[in-house]
Amino acid sequence: MEDHNGLNSSCWYVPAEPEKKPEPAPVPERKKNKTARIIALVLVAAILLGAAGYGIFGLKRPAVQFESWSYDSSQDKPDDAFSDMPENFHDFFAQYYAPSDESANTEVYIEKYAGEVSFKPDVKKASGEEMNLSELYENCYESVVSITAYADGSSGYYWGTGFVLSEDGLILTNTHIIEECSSATVTLHDDRTFDAKLIGADSISDIALLKIEAEGLVPAQLGTTEDIKVGQKVAALGNPLGETFRMTLTDGIISGLSRAMNYKGHTMTLLQTNAALNEGNSGGPLFNMYGQVIGVTNMKMMTSSTDNAIEGIGFAIPTDTMVEIVQSLIENGEVTGRATIGITVGGIPEEANSEYKLPEGLYVVSVVENSDAAKQGVKAGDIVTAVNGQAVTETQQVLDIKEDMKVGDKLTLTIWREGETFDVEITLMEANDLY
Repeated sequence: MEDHNGLNSSCWYVPAEPEKKPEPAPVPERKKNKTARIIALVLVAAILLGAAGYGIFGLKRPAVQFESWSYDSSQDKPDDAFSDMPENFHDFFAQYYAPSDESANTEVYIEKYAGEVSFKPDVKKASGEEMNLSELYENCYESVVSITAYADGSSGYYWGTGFVLSEDGLILTNTHIIEECSSATVTLHDDRTFDAKLIGADSISDIALLKIEAEGLVPAQLGTTEDIKVGQKVAALGNPLGETFRMTLTDGIISGLSRAMNYKGHTMTLLQTNAALNEGNSGGPLFNMYGQVIGVTNMKMMTSSTDNAIEGIGFAIPTDTMVEIVQSLIENGEVTGRATIGITVGGIPEEANSEYKLPEGLYVVSVVENSDAAKQGVKAGDIVTAVNGQAVTETQQVLDIKEDMKVGDKLTLTIWREGETFDVEITLMEANDLY
C-alpha cells in the first residue's frame, strides 16, 4: 500500500468520492450505457469492520454489530442528475464531490509493548503440490485468531480477524479494527484468550501489529504476490459476523490485480477476489492453495440496493506490501518515507466534459495547505491533464507514474486553469508531515 522500499500503493493524492446522501431518493429506470458510467463513478469498497456504539447510518447498535465504509450503489445519481447542471463547472464539482470527513491518522490507545521484537518476515515462493480445501484448512487454521477490541466509554466491542506471525505471539491484523480502542484481546483457535499489547499501527496501510504473551504458536507461512495471476485459486479463513461463525473458510479466485481503492484520503493498491468476505473477516489471511498467506482481507464492495446487488467483489492487501509495513512497524513503531504531494483529485464525468468543454484529466478537489503543491500554486478547481508528461484521466495512471518515486523527488504536473495550460514542478513530501 505504500511506496517506500518497494511498497506498492501511493498515498500522495486521493481519488475523490462523489457526494453521498444518507437517504437517497429512489433510482428511476436508466439508460443502459449511462447507468454503467454513473455506477462506475460511485462504487467503493466497504471496510469489513466489527463495531459497537453508533454506526455511520446513525443507528444505535447492540453489543456487537458491524459498520461499513462505502460508496453505496443505491446512492447513484439518476439519469437526470446531469440535466440541470450549473453554469459554472466549479459549482458542478462542488456538488458532485463531497470532501471526506475521515482522517487518515487515527489513534490507537492500546498499551505499547515494551519488549524487543526480532521477527523478520520470511516470504517464499510457492513450492510442492497444491492442497485441496480440506487439507488447507487443517494445515492453516491454527494460525488464525479472533481480535476483540474495546473503546473506553462504549458498551460494545469491535470484532475482527488476525493471524500469527511468530511462535512467541506476534499477531497481524487491520488497523481499522483497533483504532480509537484502549484494549484488545486475541483468541486462539483453541479458545485460549490473551490480552494484547501494541507494537505499532499504521492507518494509511491499514496494517497493525499486536503482541501477546504466548509460546509455541503456529505462524502462518507467507507467500510472495510477485507472480500472482488472475484466475489463481485462493481461500479466505476468518471470523465473519461474530463469534458464531468463527473460523469460516471460503474459496474463490484472484479476480483482479493492482486495484486502486480509496480509504480515508489515501489510495490502497489491492488484490481483488471473489472469495466470500463479510464484516469480521478484516485482518484475516487470504491463502493460495499451497497454504501461504498472499493477502490480508480488508475490504469489499457492498450496496443496500436490491436493484444493483453486488456479490463477490472483495479485496486484500498483498503480502509483498504487508511485509514492508511490518518491518517498519517493528523497527520504528511507524511507517516513514512515503512520498506525498498533498492533493485530492477526482475523475471528470463525460457529461461534465461535454457540458463545460473541459480537457480530459483529473479534477483537483482540494490541496493540503502546507504541501509543496500549495506553495507552488496548485489550487482546488485546477485540472491535472498530465504527470511527468504523460496524459492522465484515471487515478491508477498517476499511481503507476508515481510508483518508484520517493520523498524529495520532483514531479511535474501539467495544469489546466480557466483555459490556460502550464507546468508546475512539485517536490514530494513525507506523508507523516502533511497528514
